[in-house]
Amino acid sequence: MRSSAFPYLPKDFIETEEGLIFAVISYHEHLGKVGCFLRYVKTDHGWQKVDTLQANRLLQRHHPQYLYRSRQFDADFHAVNPEKIIHHYQPEVILQQRLLHPPVDALDQKLRNLLDIFRAREVEINKLGLTGSMLINQHRPDSDIDLAVYGRDTFQRTRLAVQDAVNAGLIDKLSEQLMWDNFERRACDLSFEEFSWHEARKFNKAAIEGSKFDIGMVSLSKELETDHRHYRKQGTRTLKARVLDDSQSFDFPARYRIDNALTPEVVCFTHTYVGQAVVGEVIEVRGAVECAASGTCRIVVGSTREATGEYIKVCKSS
Repeated sequence: MRSSAFPYLPKDFIETEEGLIFAVISYHEHLGKVGCFLRYVKTDHGWQKVDTLQANRLLQRHHPQYLYRSRQFDADFHAVNPEKIIHHYQPEVILQQRLLHPPVDALDQKLRNLLDIFRAREVEINKLGLTGSMLINQHRPDSDIDLAVYGRDTFQRTRLAVQDAVNAGLIDKLSEQLMWDNFERRACDLSFEEFSWHEARKFNKAAIEGSKFDIGMVSLSKELETDHRHYRKQGTRTLKARVLDDSQSFDFPARYRIDNALTPEVVCFTHTYVGQAVVGEVIEVRGAVECAASGTCRIVVGSTREATGEYIKVCKSS
């Protein structure tokens, strides 16, 4: 699953000697560096989670060597030289290590109960990983359980297991409060009603014993699209189009093929809009138009971390 030459995958965390923890966001190296984004900073009181603005400001002032401008994607993110990494947190390794020991708290017990539900539905637990705050033991009683799922087939099997367990009453759909919390955290450009309608049908999030959990797909190497083209942003566009192919709608990045000759592909780099639409549905998309030198263009949703002003939504009246 992991390349010995470049063993870093999305959902991993990496820690540097300066007391910084970054979330890996890229499958490939960027000039020999790991594409990532700063998530936690070590302080006198422990690890502190930082948002995008705080992360960029801190790096600009104290660690500018980790700021990175990608010429290929015409985008800004963070990047770390592997030589600077003192700890590589691998979700699938941490999960298996955790399961060797008794649960340490209530959230840990809920994780195990959830895994038992998945096992009963023939989900291969060795293809799952633990990410988010639990990956680095920074969770609180009200934290989410974030799971990485390796491979498209395993992800879809896990998603069906979530749906089946919800229907069986073993786990719950997100309550209005949990949905609202998720909506506020995402800070997306949809109304709450629009957001919750889309989320409720994805079955990549639910709740176990009052705690929200989330499953996110990590592609296997054979599932990755090889694209070495360099893209340049050509402004923002809003359009409506019909979805022709949703087979990669839960990938990272998510991809939708649409019936628009000028921009036949929507690429989504934000978890908010994965699984947002299915084949045959008409969607309204607002995002950054990016074009390669070959003339190939696409619409990118999530061209910035917050995806402000960008969205994908189903036109339900179509």
